[in-house]
Amino acid sequence: MRLFILGLGYSAGHFVRRFGGTFSHIAATVRDPAKRDDPAGIEMHAFSGDSPARETVERIGDADVLLVSIPPGSAGDPAIAAFGDVLAAGRRKVIYLSTIGVYGDHGGGWVDESTPPQAILDRTRMRVAAERAWTDITRGNAAILRLAGIYGPGRNALVTLRAGTARRIIKPGQLFNRIHVDDIASTITAAVHHPSGGTWNVCDDEPAPPQDVIAHAAKLMNVAPPPEEAFETAGMSSIARSFYASSARVSNAKLKRELGVTLAYPTYRHALDALWRAGEGR
Repeated sequence: MRLFILGLGYSAGHFVRRFGGTFSHIAATVRDPAKRDDPAGIEMHAFSGDSPARETVERIGDADVLLVSIPPGSAGDPAIAAFGDVLAAGRRKVIYLSTIGVYGDHGGGWVDESTPPQAILDRTRMRVAAERAWTDITRGNAAILRLAGIYGPGRNALVTLRAGTARRIIKPGQLFNRIHVDDIASTITAAVHHPSGGTWNVCDDEPAPPQDVIAHAAKLMNVAPPPEEAFETAGMSSIARSFYASSARVSNAKLKRELGVTLAYPTYRHALDALWRAGEGR
C-alpha cells in the first residue's frame, strides 16, 4: 500500500514510526520541508494551503491510503479545496483526524458517536463542517477519528513539570478524556483495514480532571505539585481558557467493538507510569 499524509504532525509522525514499514511508499505534506526532522523514508511535499505542485497532486492520486491531519480554516478544509478533483475521483482509504471537541459541553455527562455535535467554538464548528465535507467527498467511506487530548513521548505532564510550566487549574466538575499517541497509531491501523467508513471516538477509559494528571506526575517524580489555581481568576490566554468551555465523559465503546482496538494505555496513570520508566521528565 502507498500512504500519503496531509499534514505530518505529532500523531501522524508517530504513526509512521510505528507502522510505516507496512507501506511500500510514504509521502507527506509539511509547510516547510527544509525545517523538518521527521522519520526517514518519507517523501516530503511543501503545502500550506496554496496551489499545490503537480507532483503532490500526482502522489495523492496514486495513494491507497490518505491520512489527513490538517486543521480546517474559516474558508473550509484546505486539503479539499486544493485536491478536491483528485480526491473525488479515487476510491482510496481516507482517515481523517478530528477532535472530541465537536461534542461541546455536556456538564460532565456521557457522550458517544450517536450524540449530535453541538460545537460552540469557531474551531470546533469548522471541524464539524470538515467532517461532513470529507464524508461527502468520499461518499461515506472516510474514517472519522475524533481524538481526545493527545499526549505521549516529549509531550506530557512529566515534561511540563520538569520544565516548570505545569499548572493545576481547578474548575469544579471539569473532565477531559485523553489519548496516548501509541493508541492513536493503533487506531489508524485498525481504521485502514476496516472495510467501511464511519466515526469513532479515540479516547481513554477514564475522563479525569486535569489537575489529577499533574498530581500523579508529581508523585512519580517525587516533587511537590504546583499550587492550585482557581479557573475564574487564573491568568490564561483566550485559547487556553477555551479548552475549559466544555466538559464531558466520552465513550470509546464503539472503538473497541467495531475496530477491535485494545488500548495500551487505558488511563493516564498507565501512560505516565510507562513514560516515567522510559526516562521522561528526568
